[in-house]
Amino acid sequence: MATGVGASPAASQRACSSSPSGSEGVVRRCSGEFACPFQRKEHLKLFVSRKAFDIDGLGDKQIDYFHDLPEDDPLRIRAPADIFTLRARDDAAELTALKNRDGYGEVSARNLFDAIEARRTIPLERLIFGLGIRHVGETTARTLARAYGSWAEFDAAARRIAAGDEGAREDMDAIEDIGGAVVDAVARYFGEDHNLQMVGDLVGQLTVEDAERPATESPFAGKTIVFTGSLERMSRDEAKAMADRLGAKASGSVSSKTDLVVAGPGAGSKLKKATELGIEVIDEDEWFNRTEGL
Repeated sequence: MATGVGASPAASQRACSSSPSGSEGVVRRCSGEFACPFQRKEHLKLFVSRKAFDIDGLGDKQIDYFHDLPEDDPLRIRAPADIFTLRARDDAAELTALKNRDGYGEVSARNLFDAIEARRTIPLERLIFGLGIRHVGETTARTLARAYGSWAEFDAAARRIAAGDEGAREDMDAIEDIGGAVVDAVARYFGEDHNLQMVGDLVGQLTVEDAERPATESPFAGKTIVFTGSLERMSRDEAKAMADRLGAKASGSVSSKTDLVVAGPGAGSKLKKATELGIEVIDEDEWFNRTEGL
């Protein structure tokens, strides 16, 4: 099975492609996800990325290092759960402890372990995104998290779908912005024993926070909002999260369906289009005034 959006480069897909006889030909995707040797490292990089677990000090280069360690190395990382057992394994490593290795020292090793520990509690949407399910990007992960509310509910629904439960499938397909491609991908992912083992090991290391339900009585509920220009009081991700929490949809483009534009310094073509369409435009300070107390 393929990796999640942005998680599987063309090289990995080519390496995993073969005909039933093993010769090059019709593309067949690896079905093992993290069990696939050609995709495992890319899955891990997605898992620690900024929009997933966002572990400080554990980026692409560090994943390359820990993943490629010899099979008998106590600090080798081959699955997400290995990240959260790294400190315990390091404590038993003695001379091969991380602080004694090139590029690390006592302080940098401790900082890495502390950064990993800080991610043991994780929002549901980040966990779902970090699993690397095909077609489940950041926005889709957030939608699924809010629809099911908790990891237990999402996990149970995904397993039922994988087992062929038509009712569970219809329920997921009925979620706004979730289509058949996503449902099929969830079914394939949770239908693989390799993935179920990986997920079980991982969740056993975590505290997964329930999804925050979007406000339904907010004056912004159901509205489409565009943030443009340089935002000075919040990052673009924070702005999107704030709109989501208020029941609004943050869009990247201005159209006739846009209800409000929040424009910071340097706003250009989007501000011009909003003005032409007669869409209300406010600045960042006014946005905070209107959302205060919500």
